[in-house]
Amino acid sequence: MTDPHLATVHRHTRASRIAIGCGLLLVVAIPSMPFWASSGHIRWAVELGCFIAIAQMWNLLAGYGGMVSVGQQAFIGLGGYALFVLVTLFGVDPFLAVPLSVILPALMAAPAYMVLRRLDGPYFAIGTWVLAEILRLITSNIGAVNAGSGMTLKAMAKYSAHQREIGLTLLVALLLLLTVSGTYRLLRSRLGLALTAMRDDAVAASSQGVDVGRMRFSVYLLAAAGTGLSGAIYFMAQLRISPTSGFDPSWSSICIFIVMVGGIGRLEGPIIGGLLYFFATRLFGHYGSTYLVVLGLLTLVVAVRAPTGLWGLMLRMGQSPWLPTGYILKGRGK
Repeated sequence: MTDPHLATVHRHTRASRIAIGCGLLLVVAIPSMPFWASSGHIRWAVELGCFIAIAQMWNLLAGYGGMVSVGQQAFIGLGGYALFVLVTLFGVDPFLAVPLSVILPALMAAPAYMVLRRLDGPYFAIGTWVLAEILRLITSNIGAVNAGSGMTLKAMAKYSAHQREIGLTLLVALLLLLTVSGTYRLLRSRLGLALTAMRDDAVAASSQGVDVGRMRFSVYLLAAAGTGLSGAIYFMAQLRISPTSGFDPSWSSICIFIVMVGGIGRLEGPIIGGLLYFFATRLFGHYGSTYLVVLGLLTLVVAVRAPTGLWGLMLRMGQSPWLPTGYILKGRGK
């Protein structure tokens, strides 16, 4: 018989089982929305799903890879434009073009990282912004994509509104599975142990045999691909893209707000921050610039007073992890 006084090791808590169950139900419920929800609520679900996915990729990049980017809009724009080019210029079906749209961001991320890896700290962040601006300027001068005028996804007209909603909700559900669930599975693997060690102390992780350079390169590619996929789905829902919208610097501001307020370096952080940002924009967005100033001040206050974000405060109050990536010790030996 097992000694009741011995500690036992678990990989889940009651809270995590409930959270994972609710998450799976939500992923199943999203594709069913076209049959019971209004078009407005479906647009909300698509937008919120894209925000969470983009923020989760930024969290993987900055929270675990240690690479703070203010230019992730580069891959959002590349993913969106890849979709529109495949559909408009090459005649690919829009829904088939979505998974293919990750190829361009991934291809661009590889040489970009080879340049950016030579930079560190704020110089790396500035380098990512420069890359995004270069891509915006180049796109604005390419006649094949209508330069600064942007492109419209006219091919979606062959689908009815109901069919488009079914396709979009399925894509968003798959997007969340790939970005949130995929990151969760990654962090629970052996590679996840290396990522967590790198997040806590890159120098110490390197001394223990972790190839920090290779891990950061892999994280950068994954974040670029996931961000590009999110951008493709987001702009498919918008039916239009332009250089100013696809490569808009405000995308990085959104990422930073969501992750910093929710909790950087934790899977739960982007989910909490994404929900907060989304509903805040719906409730207070009509206040314009005043509302944006408040969001900026809130980010500053959280960064100074609660560096671990809202999720860190919840953990201090006794909240169990929703998505535990390590091992949990229960019980106590004599």
